[in-house]
Amino acid sequence: MTQREAIFPANRHALYEEHGYSAAIRSGDLLFVSGQVGSRSDGTPEPDFESQVRLAFENLKATLSAAGCTLDDIVDVTSFHTDPENQFGTIMAVKQEMFSKPPYPNWTAIGVNWLAGFDFEIKVIARIPGSH
Repeated sequence: MTQREAIFPANRHALYEEHGYSAAIRSGDLLFVSGQVGSRSDGTPEPDFESQVRLAFENLKATLSAAGCTLDDIVDVTSFHTDPENQFGTIMAVKQEMFSKPPYPNWTAIGVNWLAGFDFEIKVIARIPGSH
């Protein structure tokens, strides 16, 4: 039976404790990362949309790093958007910077009407290097 191990990035434990979930769960050679948002250190949303998307990716990178992963280890992405039609250009520009060369991860984008004060959230599954 595969054991589950909770993974947390440095300096973010209070956010997860407050809401009762783990930043990520390692199960075998896979890392299941909870949705990451563009939250500042006090937990509030970054007000500028592009900055919020970039901060969500920085928070994602910190969680991946805590498990020994990078963006290159991501195999599947689900992103959530409060106004996809108007946000898509900004998101695609940041996405191109983060994933600049193939192979690109699978990606599913979902329009939603509420993200607890945020406008973008990114959830991923990554393969942990060297753990096969």
